[in-house]
Amino acid sequence: MPLTDLRLKLQEWRIDSVIVYQGDQVKEKWHARGEDAVAPLYSCTKSVLSSLIGIAIDRGDLSGPNAAIGSYLQAYSESGNEPWLNVTIKQLLTMTPGFEWPDFDKPYKALRKAQDPVSFALSQPMAHTPGQSFTYNSGGSHLLSAILTQATGMSALQYARRHLFEPLGFSAAKWSERGGVSEGGTGLSLSGDDLVRFGVLYLKKGRLGNTRLLSSEWVEESTAMRHRGLLHYEPPIYGGYGYHWWCSPAEHNGAMDVYFAFGHGGQYLMILPEAEAVVMVRKTITKRNDALYSRRLIFEDIIPSLKD
Repeated sequence: MPLTDLRLKLQEWRIDSVIVYQGDQVKEKWHARGEDAVAPLYSCTKSVLSSLIGIAIDRGDLSGPNAAIGSYLQAYSESGNEPWLNVTIKQLLTMTPGFEWPDFDKPYKALRKAQDPVSFALSQPMAHTPGQSFTYNSGGSHLLSAILTQATGMSALQYARRHLFEPLGFSAAKWSERGGVSEGGTGLSLSGDDLVRFGVLYLKKGRLGNTRLLSSEWVEESTAMRHRGLLHYEPPIYGGYGYHWWCSPAEHNGAMDVYFAFGHGGQYLMILPEAEAVVMVRKTITKRNDALYSRRLIFEDIIPSLKD
């Protein structure tokens, strides 16, 4: 069904923007205010950060996902025996570093208010053996951004502009930072069109035309489900978890295997390899579980049209 025929539903569900890409072109586009705009991605930022970690590994700027974070964050160690020293980049990416971090990112506000967010994240006690338990943790994402900056001498925004945003032809990008470190868990703002371009890069396994920006190995590795995460959360707005990407297999969603970036309140960038499609939905933030409206739009209205 064309998006224009869904106008009343989109307005009722407070959907702000929808872009559907399939068959090497934008198939449909709808914006509540009539045009696209640069707007916050919220936690979709995490998936962009994941791509930058992959690019840094591909380029040799980072040694690999199994590298211990202590080798990059030595300046924050006081005793040399802190339990976080042997946490790996992979464990940060999969949200399994072991830090005590209450459900649904409750320490996030304290993280943002902290004079030094990196120190704040590292100061949290260890509640689990690293690599075992999933705990959604924007502090760990900020540590990844700090590691990228330590390894490259550039903020995540600077690194992204050079190796991702400019090659993809992004129109504009804003990314909040503290002390020269781009906010890892959120803070990035992009236009809808640019966010879809990023999704298409993953759909094309890291290629932009004849140019490779990201290795196909990293695309596959980072979007594979590494932990069940919030697969059984109700309503089913989340999924399992990869490297800062959410994963929803066909048996979970009733349609097809997909993976997606997710931002608070119903911001989705969903990659549908089987349909050779990318779907972006942005929604006005109301309640956390109102993200279900964005999810319903994708699975009840958009995906059936992609199969036609």
